Amino acid sequence: MTHVTTDPSTPRRVDLADLAQRSVALIERLQHPQGAYPASPTFSAYRGYSWFRDGAFIADAMSAAGAAESASRFFDWCDRMLAEHSDEVAEIVAAEAAGTPLPDDRMLPTRFTLDGSAGDDDWWDFQTDGYGTWVWAAVSHARRHGLNLERWAPGIRLSVDYLLATAHRPCYDWWEEHRDEVHVSTLGCIVAGLEAAADAHVLPAATAARARTTAAECRALIIERGTHEGHLAKWLGASAVDASLAAVIAPLGVIDATSTLGLVSIRAIDDALTVDGGVHRYLDDTFFGGGQWPLLSCMLGLAYAAAGDTERAQAQLEWAARTETAEGFLPEQVGDHLLAPEREREWIDRWGPVATPLLWSHAMVVRLAVELGVAGAADTSATATGPEEPS
Repeated sequence: MTHVTTDPSTPRRVDLADLAQRSVALIERLQHPQGAYPASPTFSAYRGYSWFRDGAFIADAMSAAGAAESASRFFDWCDRMLAEHSDEVAEIVAAEAAGTPLPDDRMLPTRFTLDGSAGDDDWWDFQTDGYGTWVWAAVSHARRHGLNLERWAPGIRLSVDYLLATAHRPCYDWWEEHRDEVHVSTLGCIVAGLEAAADAHVLPAATAARARTTAAECRALIIERGTHEGHLAKWLGASAVDASLAAVIAPLGVIDATSTLGLVSIRAIDDALTVDGGVHRYLDDTFFGGGQWPLLSCMLGLAYAAAGDTERAQAQLEWAARTETAEGFLPEQVGDHLLAPEREREWIDRWGPVATPLLWSHAMVVRLAVELGVAGAADTSATATGPEEPS
């Protein structure tokens, strides 16, 4: 299956299955020896760091593509990070139980250096979504490949304790923005993680019961305060959509894609944020001018696939693939249709060109390609070339 690139001056054609295979090989080659997936090996603000959220979606894609050992190594790294921060989790949980919650700057980091340290760069650091997403991804991976989940049970238990203490707190969203809001995509990640852990028989009975109760409360918040005119909203009480909401439908599966809420939400995201197949984060986005993100086009494609619209899902995959550079890399975003072009230069001056490659972009192309049957289990003997991530 092929498509034409977005640049008509270079009408080369790319085989989608080949792109997916090369993406798996690139992710494997850049994976740190300790298991972390670097966000981007060359982008100044991301270089040397791994996020639980981004990494969990990358690991889920690698797992779905058959690269099981790579995914397992990432979950090993997550489990180790939680073990190294177990005292902090205990302190956070105790403070919450005493009715004296710790301030945001005492919460767990949202990203770690590849060797596992917290790093010393300032960042928008209180985000809970990653701690739910990695649990969901690890449980899904274990079920997919028949693995013993006890391998990651200590980290899962610590994550559940942390989420039970922080689930209802406002925090930064996926994009490190809007700290004072409770974000629906964050709630979706929390629900997915808590429900997966509760059903996986790795929690004490009382903790599993609390996890189910808290997940149900978060679901109720989504339905009662996180919707507007029949679709999911960016945060509680908002009316606008955000492309991250597509993940709540698929691959997380928190909202049934075939339900009225799922179908209306898919359409609302598409209508508001998609231009010629490319999906913006949200309408007020100014980051690098507010471009279109390949990984979000694939998220929307997964939602369409879950709803049964494989034709539209295929179109989303093809658009994402058309963002591939001549070097074979997928970027974080492209500037073909900027929402705020006057803001692009300030970010280039601050951090350099857009992150390329972004491993999360490559992973979501893989995940959607597997979902659509364009790519099967990964051939892990494939080779990839490009920038090296230092150890």
